[in-house]
Amino acid sequence: MAAKIRLSKPSVQTQSFSMRHQDVKKSWVVVDADGVILGRLAATIATMLRGKHRPTFTPSVDCGDNVIVINAEKVKMTGKKATDKEFFYHTGHPGGIKGRTRASILAGAHPERVIEKAVDRMLPRGPLGRRQLGNLKVYKGAEHPHAAQNPTKIDFAARNPKNKRA
Repeated sequence: MAAKIRLSKPSVQTQSFSMRHQDVKKSWVVVDADGVILGRLAATIATMLRGKHRPTFTPSVDCGDNVIVINAEKVKMTGKKATDKEFFYHTGHPGGIKGRTRASILAGAHPERVIEKAVDRMLPRGPLGRRQLGNLKVYKGAEHPHAAQNPTKIDFAARNPKNKRA
């Protein structure tokens, strides 16, 4: 004899929340990259740019914060990643593949590109990801031109002892 299974209906209906573009309130955040590990920093920045740190996160809406990163040239990497990992690019000519290490990029004219590419690879591909990456401002030194936005400073290095290298 087969037993009948009765499924009970929930007595309370729950509503899921979905943010709209016009309801988004963005804030400005400053993160100091001096001595901080690159991967941990990039993961936290990507989370803030997407808005996943907020309870009102909606995947299809740009509901993240505007993030300013200062001291990009002083970011650190663990192990031999700075010298062994190479970024390849092609010039467009036959046999024109070239490569650069992260250490050479950090020592060059635009060290902020290391952080930008690390965060870019952690964001989703497509129009929304490109718009969210536009909310990231990375600067080589300690100065930034966004003082008028009254950004809040986040001490990323003090959050976890693993975040900073001496």
